[in-house]
Amino acid sequence: MLNVSLKDSEFSSFQQMIFRIAGISMTPAKKALVAGRLAKRLKHHGLDSYEDYFQLLSRQQDEMQVAVDLLTTNETYFFREPKHFDFLRDRVLPGHPAGRPFRVWSAACSSGEEPYTLAMLLADRLGDAPWEVFGSDISTQVLDKARRGLYPMERARGIPPALLRTHCLKGMGSQDGQLLIDPALRRRVQLAQINLNEPLPEVGEFDVIFLRNVMIYFQSETKRQVVARLLAKLRPGGIFIVGHSESLNGLAQGLETLAPSIYRKP
Repeated sequence: MLNVSLKDSEFSSFQQMIFRIAGISMTPAKKALVAGRLAKRLKHHGLDSYEDYFQLLSRQQDEMQVAVDLLTTNETYFFREPKHFDFLRDRVLPGHPAGRPFRVWSAACSSGEEPYTLAMLLADRLGDAPWEVFGSDISTQVLDKARRGLYPMERARGIPPALLRTHCLKGMGSQDGQLLIDPALRRRVQLAQINLNEPLPEVGEFDVIFLRNVMIYFQSETKRQVVARLLAKLRPGGIFIVGHSESLNGLAQGLETLAPSIYRKP
């Protein structure tokens, strides 16, 4: 396979596929990204066109998951948009009822930096009090990376020094130059594959739900449906947090805006 280009008609097929499965709208500007991310799969299978690969997906469910992984993976890092974690630490945790487990859902957790950030914060602030962090993503590939808890050392820049010393290990030998989340902390974080574009499994109720920097890929109706599904899993009085560039205005009724991108369920 040499210099295979992605035709507009083929790109349209992948657009429709990822929208149907994940609710993600890919604009024409994403055509080069789609071609680049899927090119290695064409080579892997010895295929001569993206149309041949698209047809293969209908026959091989495992390969379909590989394609979904490649087309839905987004950048993340520790303590991204730190004002959200400041709000959680200073405004939410002090008012939580003693004795009831504090539950947080990172609903598009990618490779794990967000749920581990939350776990570091809760371990530091709640001590022996019960707490749970649940992370989910549509991509099995990034969830596997999250479970390993192994990251390039430069990712440590956003982690406060005290939390870095307490909850992270410096890689040695074959893991030199890498950062390993302490196994004790990893065990406190539950991870699961969940497609937010489908009915949600039974996961209980949460005190806080993070859905950050993912709705920018959804059309308006998909946003409303995803938000409604997640709000049904949020306790009354619970906090819903989206990315700084995102808003729930027009997507859900009755929510109280506590700060830009931070909302309370009645």
